[in-house]
This record gives sequence, structure tokens and C-alpha cells, in this order.
Amino acid sequence: MPRGPRKKSRSGICHIILRGVNRQTIFEDEEDKIRFLKTLEKYQAISKYRIYSF
Repeated sequence: MPRGPRKKSRSGICHIILRGVNRQTIFEDEEDKIRFLKTLEKYQAISKYRIYSF
């Protein structure tokens, strides 16, 4: 049974967790991690969201 839609935060702050399927490793090596961080940086500049912690 699928999960229902999440409710929108009144504060506008969302807590996001990344986890691989069956807790599989997300970043196989340092290069994967760097590419992910660069992608976050790119879209942060476009959409102006804030990252408070990583």
C-alpha cells in the first residue's frame, strides 16, 4: 500500500534523508559524492534554497 502525500511544512523547512534501496551504499566512491555535491550547488544557485546542514 503506498504512503499518502506528505503535508507541506508551515515553516518551509524540509528534513530530507537520502538512503539507498535496502540501505545500499549511495556513493560508491569519492567522485560520486563530489558530483552529488556539485549538483546540489548548481540547483541551489538556480532555485535559491538553503541547506542548513549536511
